[in-house]
Formats: sequence, C-alpha cells, structure tokens
Amino acid sequence: MTKLVLSTGNVMTAGPSIIRKRGTNNRSNLELLNSLRDNFAAAQHDYAAPATNGDHDHKCNNGKGCGSPAPVDLWTERQDTTLFIPRINWDGAGLRDEPSQYEITVKLFLLPRTPVAERERYACEALELIRRELGIQTVDLLVVSFPGISFEGNCEWEADKLNAQQGNLDEELATWSFLEELHRQGAVKRLGVAEFGSEKLGTFLRRATIRPAVNQINLKDCCNVPPPLKKIADEHGVELNVHTDCTDILPNGTLRELLGPAPQGAGVLADPENPGSGMRGEVLPQWVARYLAFVRDRGVIENKGYFAAAELEETP
Repeated sequence: MTKLVLSTGNVMTAGPSIIRKRGTNNRSNLELLNSLRDNFAAAQHDYAAPATNGDHDHKCNNGKGCGSPAPVDLWTERQDTTLFIPRINWDGAGLRDEPSQYEITVKLFLLPRTPVAERERYACEALELIRRELGIQTVDLLVVSFPGISFEGNCEWEADKLNAQQGNLDEELATWSFLEELHRQGAVKRLGVAEFGSEKLGTFLRRATIRPAVNQINLKDCCNVPPPLKKIADEHGVELNVHTDCTDILPNGTLRELLGPAPQGAGVLADPENPGSGMRGEVLPQWVARYLAFVRDRGVIENKGYFAAAELEETP
C-alpha cells in the first residue's frame, strides 16, 4: 500500500491559470486540478535532462527546454510508504513574516468511500503538512466538508429541505469530536462546517460540545439565505459564508487521469489497459485540504495552496 501526497505549492506565485467571469458562482475544482498539473509540469521541467544539441537557449514548442523528460523517481520523492508528487523543498517553505501577521484558514474536504474511522488520521495528516509548508503551529479557522452533503435545489428553500436528508449526523459528530479536541489543544482556534441547512445545523448545534463558528453554503444568490437558516445562525452566533467549492472535489477517475499516462497526465500511474511504465493498482482519493494565508493588516492573500492524499493498492 502506498500513500500518495499531491501538492500545488503556492498558487499565488504561479500566475493565473484560470480566468473566471465576474459574478460566476458555478462550482468548480479547476483551480485544484490546473494548479496540480502546473506544479507537476514545473517539477518535471526542473529535473529534466538538459538539451544535448549545444543550444542552451533553444526552446521547444511548449516554451520549455528540449531535454529528455525527467523520470518519475527524480521529480517525486518516496519516504517509506509515502510518495510525494512532486517532491517538496521543505527548506524553501514558510511565510515571509512572522505567523502572527497572518490569518490561516484551512478547508478539509473529506471524500466519499473513505472509512469514517480514518478521518482523525486524515485531519492530522493534512494539518501537519500545512503547518510544515507554512511554518506555523496554529490554524485560525478549520472548516470541514463532509461527503454526501450539498446545498442544491431549484431554490434555496428546496435546497434547505433536501439538505436535511443528507449525510450521516452520527458520523459527522464523531468526526467533530476529534476536531473539538484539536481546538482544546490550541492547534485550531475556530471550527466550521460546510453545506449545513437549517435542520441539520440546528440538530448539530444541540449535540456538539463546541459549536461551529462558521457555516459555508452554496447559494445562487448570496442574499437568498433561507430565513430558518439565518435565524438559527443569528441565534447561535454562526457566521454564514457563501462558497463555490465542489462537494466531491477530487473524484477517483479525475485523480487517475491526473496521474496517468495521458497527454495531460503526470505519468505516475500506468494505463491499466496497456503495458507500460508506471505504478499499477486501485487508487482511492482520501482527502483534499486548501490553505489560505491572509496578511492581517493588508487583507490580501500571500499564500494559497492545496494538498491532496490518496491510497494506492498496488498490483503487479
């Protein structure tokens, strides 16, 4: 069994790979996917063999050097049973200023088909990677997105009604109890949830020991918050934030395409239908974590990136 850890690095320094129309609120995971592809390509280029034609300034059609593609084992790094894609230069990690100058926000997406009993481990893995990447000890806000929950419908009233039947409250509370412990330890200052409608949020508030400070919801119009949800949030001091994130941000097929031998793939995984190089086996996405570092006195984002993890059950 191999753990795959994917990373984007700081997407704020990589240039705009996506341009969205002003006012759009369609859910998208394009930022994650494009940023991963960009980081893979940059690592492959950095570790590629130099051109041998003597013309060091010559560029290929894609604007990169014409040297041979870097073997996967050069631009990735294996540590025991974990494969980092791409390898990470931890010496160059960290923020420009002292951590106290920033507000650090993390959103943890727990993905479908993963065991509930493993969620504690997933949260620890994600937070440890982010702490190491940013050189911090404490996260200001951790928002958890549970699988199988959405806030979608022809109108906000319908979305609120459908939401009440989604997810598994007992499983969500079991996960929340561990996050509460992180809060008590000082590792996380505030906790939040995503896609909780009025009924779900009301029940959750009654049963949770530490109440969520934030509830992120997807709305077609940010002014059309269902009155029951707004009432509950106001009564309990829960901040309602609008977002456009995908609920299932990294499906299995998308991950395999991202890491596979296709033209836009990283070449880490082999084509299961054809002979060739690459790792073989079943791959299961486990979690995705997005982190944001806001400069407090300027209100700008200095560092933004993603980590994602998956498990590969290798076969010959």
